[in-house]
Amino acid sequence: MPDASTSLGFAHFIAQSDVVGKTLLAILVAMSAISWVLIAVKGLTHLVRKQRSEKFLGFFWNARSLDEVGAEITTHGVHEPFAHLTAHAMNAQVHHAKYGAAKLSEAGSAQDFVTRTIKKVLDEETTKMENGLTWLATIGATAPFVGLFGTVWGVYHALVAIGMSGSGTLDKVAGPVGEALIMTGIGLAVAIPAVVAYNAFTRSNRVLNAKLDAFAFELMTFLSMGSTMGEAGSRRDGANVRPLAAAKPAAA
Repeated sequence: MPDASTSLGFAHFIAQSDVVGKTLLAILVAMSAISWVLIAVKGLTHLVRKQRSEKFLGFFWNARSLDEVGAEITTHGVHEPFAHLTAHAMNAQVHHAKYGAAKLSEAGSAQDFVTRTIKKVLDEETTKMENGLTWLATIGATAPFVGLFGTVWGVYHALVAIGMSGSGTLDKVAGPVGEALIMTGIGLAVAIPAVVAYNAFTRSNRVLNAKLDAFAFELMTFLSMGSTMGEAGSRRDGANVRPLAAAKPAAA
């Protein structure tokens, strides 16, 4: 039966590690747990948001008027960015028509007020979509170096132990040094999923922001003139949609 000195492997490396080595391993494990939780949560959020957005846009472009859209939002609430943008823009128009520029934040024409409201909502949605990405970016950038530091620390202690034993042959050096290299592998295993997820979520957010910007332009045009800047049907890949009528302002 092999003794402890010849039973090489990750378990042996951990058993021989000091407080620093075990702390670094714990940090890597925590990083991995955080990144996978974020990946799961944000992945599910993106999927649900995409489905709800497609459903709302399908209703929006086939609605007879903005009043019908407003009634739908009032009935079922706001659960995705496009409905959120639409609700705030319509409320801003109605509020300004009813109360005018009662406060400094409402100064300017109705169009100016609606434009500022749309910009504010777009900023809020962008911030919401970017939640958690800083963690993924940080983990992806630092985990390899945490693992590398663990390897350097492990190699240092392995070489010190070998020097104190007085045996410097290859078979005595290769095992402990190879065990220490495991930390670099762990660091890479933690970093790679975080980097891939960060890039995927960033691209998804960029695409959604572009769609929101285009929709905001269309919505602003509807609110100000009651029609789009072109034939709606030709922009919807041949879908049978009807131009919307402008929302009726509330009575003062």
